[in-house]
Amino acid sequence: MKGNCSFTSRQLALTSKQIIRLNQHPSGGYAASPLFSHYTFSWLRDGSFIAYAMDVAGETESAELYYQWVNQVLSRQQGHVDYLLQKHERGETIEQHEFLNTRYHLDGRDDDHSEWGHFQLDGYGAWLWGLAEHCTRLGLTVIPERYQQSVELTVRYLCAFWRQPNFDCWEERNDQLHPSTLACIYGGLSAIRNFTGDAGLDGICADIRRFILDHAVHPEAGHFVKSIRPTSDNDRYELSYDGVDASLLWLCEPFHVFAPDHPIMAATIAKIEADLKTAHGGIRRYCTDEYYGGGEWILLTAWYGWVCHHAGKDTEAGQALQWIIDQSDELGRLPEQVPHALTELHTYEQWVERWGTPAMPLLWSHAMYLVLNSQLNG
Repeated sequence: MKGNCSFTSRQLALTSKQIIRLNQHPSGGYAASPLFSHYTFSWLRDGSFIAYAMDVAGETESAELYYQWVNQVLSRQQGHVDYLLQKHERGETIEQHEFLNTRYHLDGRDDDHSEWGHFQLDGYGAWLWGLAEHCTRLGLTVIPERYQQSVELTVRYLCAFWRQPNFDCWEERNDQLHPSTLACIYGGLSAIRNFTGDAGLDGICADIRRFILDHAVHPEAGHFVKSIRPTSDNDRYELSYDGVDASLLWLCEPFHVFAPDHPIMAATIAKIEADLKTAHGGIRRYCTDEYYGGGEWILLTAWYGWVCHHAGKDTEAGQALQWIIDQSDELGRLPEQVPHALTELHTYEQWVERWGTPAMPLLWSHAMYLVLNSQLNG
């Protein structure tokens, strides 16, 4: 289903950059969605991919401002991270509300007293990865000194807690572990290792990859699963959701835990195509998704196109790009998701009554469009 057909890929790219620039706080944080009250914060996960997209699109100053913003946010967390690591070393229980926030106010303040999914590790891994990509684009071979404290803090934090159950990238299932989150951590640590020279991170990344293979593969179907749950035996895990989530594409791009032709990754991509790609061409999050009825997500469709491009399937990647263009409104704004493929609208209408229509514009949607458009159109 089409929204607006008047935009060319180039025009939507220009509009996307403008929307992102207009919704970046002077201190550097990106508003996830400026017109959707629940999203008027800056998530490290969303923000890192947005900054990456701005780098890709030639907006290096915007990306640099964001990385400096995260650096300032994290630098003040040194004492708290030391406290968490000391508790961890003593074997003491750490409540989820004690961990670092998943999102922050645009001016960098903590998101205190939030009911939102609090403890997430994906954004911290994505930030390390994004900063490494940013430094590579700047032609740097070492992390600038101003970032070293926050990088070291983040590395210690992730190395200590990567096995800890936490909220997934959709702020759900906080009692479980998620391969997409582990992919973010793997990608962040492996990317930053190229700048720090810390050979110990090679072992951590190998452990994460082996953990995913040992515990997050469907025993019969042979694909990666959405999430796993620790059992009473701390060394054993059970499949808590044995289907796929489109965020499993992150295992392939951009974090390169597995190549697209790895047998399990290939089976996962095929399962996503079979279960989550609609007849319209958009990609859903997961089969039982009830958020706004479980519509097709712009950013996930772009991710699917990214993986297709990496696998040499540019026809499919181009179709994904065009589908995204067709979802833009008359102002060139992209939403979080669209309800065109829903079999029934009752759940969607309940969410609209509760929160209004889906977030529009969503900066992460615009960011992933920029990434895919850059790959296909230069």
